[in-house]
Amino acid sequence: MRFSAVPVVLLAGLVLSGCGFSSNRDRVAAQQPSRETTSSVAQSPSPMPAANVGTAASQAQPPQEMAWAGPVPEPQAFVPVARTTGMPVPSERPIALIAPENPAIEEAPPTRGQVYSHRFRDAKPINFGSRSPRKLAVHGVDVSRWQGDINWAKLRTQGANFAYIKATDGGDHLDPMFKKNWRRAKEAGLKRGAYHFFYWCRTAGEQADWFIRNVPREAGALPPVIDVEWNGESSCKRRPSRERVLEKMQVFMDKLERHYGQRPIIYTAPDFYRDNLKGAFPNHPFWLRSVAAHPSKVYPGRKWLFWQYSGSGLSHGVDGRIDLNVFHGSEDEWHSWVAARSS
Repeated sequence: MRFSAVPVVLLAGLVLSGCGFSSNRDRVAAQQPSRETTSSVAQSPSPMPAANVGTAASQAQPPQEMAWAGPVPEPQAFVPVARTTGMPVPSERPIALIAPENPAIEEAPPTRGQVYSHRFRDAKPINFGSRSPRKLAVHGVDVSRWQGDINWAKLRTQGANFAYIKATDGGDHLDPMFKKNWRRAKEAGLKRGAYHFFYWCRTAGEQADWFIRNVPREAGALPPVIDVEWNGESSCKRRPSRERVLEKMQVFMDKLERHYGQRPIIYTAPDFYRDNLKGAFPNHPFWLRSVAAHPSKVYPGRKWLFWQYSGSGLSHGVDGRIDLNVFHGSEDEWHSWVAARSS
């Protein structure tokens, strides 16, 4: 059967136009970004950092360039790809909830310094009975110019785990061995602090300023100490009233606490305590001199942090006699107390 020429031409035109429409549709579809996630693009485990909007760097970015994937390839016909087991699957949950967070890095706890056992001797030993200072774990010393040139490394191995070092008197005297002792005690690994001998003939503010001027503020140093006692050998013979004593001490201690960030320790002896300090300063730590009996007998009801139990100690590393002291607590309690002072 023969077809008319016109219908044949029309039919051919429809076929060709259909092919062209289909080709354009595929080309447009190929240019659309694929929503598939493939292993060819590494996925960041956490959100990408946001770029600064409007900066020269962002404006210079080519429109067809991806920083993490390179140039966009030429459009190709879509070819279905079978899903691979383990391939990341897009989620509607926020990335912050599904991306693994980096675990917090905990700093290693500071290394505890070795606590050396008590190996001191005593020129005038006292029998303290069942409450002997020897039963406590952490012993130490206090020193001044009168101990001369100290071998600190040897003194430490004898049981001096801490040292309180004489720094200042009144408002104008610096112990000539303070700087050397301060430096060498630290080099030997002792925990050390400084103490001030209080003069009742100088203002508290002057004395605090003098101490601050000469004693460095260092991380890890033990709290400063105010030494209050009646001293018959001192050039100052004045004995103020109890009210005046407490007032002057408060001024001095407040100024040191503001500067060093640690509450000062009060060192005292039995007669001075009896005259002035019984019941006073309940929130301050005390360092008590008691060389003939346990502090509980000499200072009833008073909590204490350090006990000076001898003024006639003997040890390798120092010539002559030396004051012996002990911390009121176990070895673990000592480490905890020191760590709290260092934070």
